Amino acid sequence: MIKVSITPELACNYIAGEQEQLLVVREESLFNAAGYDVLLHNGFRRSGNDVYRPHCSNCQACQSLRIDVANFTASKSQKRLLKKNSDLHINCCDIPKDSYYPLYENYINTLHSDGAMYPATQEQYQGFIVSNWLCPLFIEIYQAQTLIAVAVTDKLDTSLSAMYCFYSPEYQQRSLGTFAILKQLELAKKWDKQWLYLGFQIDACNKMNYKANFHPHQRLIAEKWCS
Repeated sequence: MIKVSITPELACNYIAGEQEQLLVVREESLFNAAGYDVLLHNGFRRSGNDVYRPHCSNCQACQSLRIDVANFTASKSQKRLLKKNSDLHINCCDIPKDSYYPLYENYINTLHSDGAMYPATQEQYQGFIVSNWLCPLFIEIYQAQTLIAVAVTDKLDTSLSAMYCFYSPEYQQRSLGTFAILKQLELAKKWDKQWLYLGFQIDACNKMNYKANFHPHQRLIAEKWCS
């Protein structure tokens, strides 16, 4: 059994009229790369130092989703996107750079001004992205010499976990969130990882339902991973 606590009910950030409640992991022995791999398998997800999963009494809309790396096949539209963005290149970095925060701030304040993370602050950014017990990988996306996006990714023993992606709003038509996932899949295959975890799929939320476009994938339903 994983030791957890449960939060009070609050208004859901994703589905109007619903109440949100979370299980938060309290078992510090799992706060490391190997332990987090186990937690991901059980449907949990990291935010800063905290690891949680939804535990809502009247709603099961949030479903953990992972992609089968070895068997993933890009769709026609995903292949077109890769071709459209063929002028972009990536770089992987283990240490966060000062240049990330202005990009994050512009992304949150421009594209997510209706969300829970608005307005962006340095303190909120550090508390969300950085962890004391896990060192994320920062996948930088460049056009020529200009940094236009960063995909924060947790690299674990058997998997990668796509933690968050933020980008310059002027490149919104590039579908950089999808592009970043495709690049993470390439890296996961290169590094012989079995899964790429994408967090929670919410079919009823337009901002959170794009993850189901990657096949084959599995969803965690009633404690079982289902294809």
